Amino acid sequence: MDNRHTIILMQTSQNRSTRTFMDYESISQAMDGICALYERKLKEINPALRNISYDIGDLYNFIDGLADLSALVYEHSIQGYLPYDRQWIKQKTLQRLKKLAR
Repeated sequence: MDNRHTIILMQTSQNRSTRTFMDYESISQAMDGICALYERKLKEINPALRNISYDIGDLYNFIDGLADLSALVYEHSIQGYLPYDRQWIKQKTLQRLKKLAR
């Protein structure tokens, strides 16, 4: 994935105070960041486990369980950001994990 600045906008619950953003230098770093968020949540839930594993369905359930999740990706041709939805993020995380698994 090319190096396009990416901002992840996230709201973890219906409470508006849970709105936050994360900013990354590339789409792949942003997808790694989303996976890392899920992995941290798994470690919080299962503190005694040394090794935690999950499949793409588990990650998708985490993504779908968030009140809101979207991405803004810088597009050089328009010198601005394009919005992408939760489905796009799910596709990109799957592509990223497949690439890492090689």
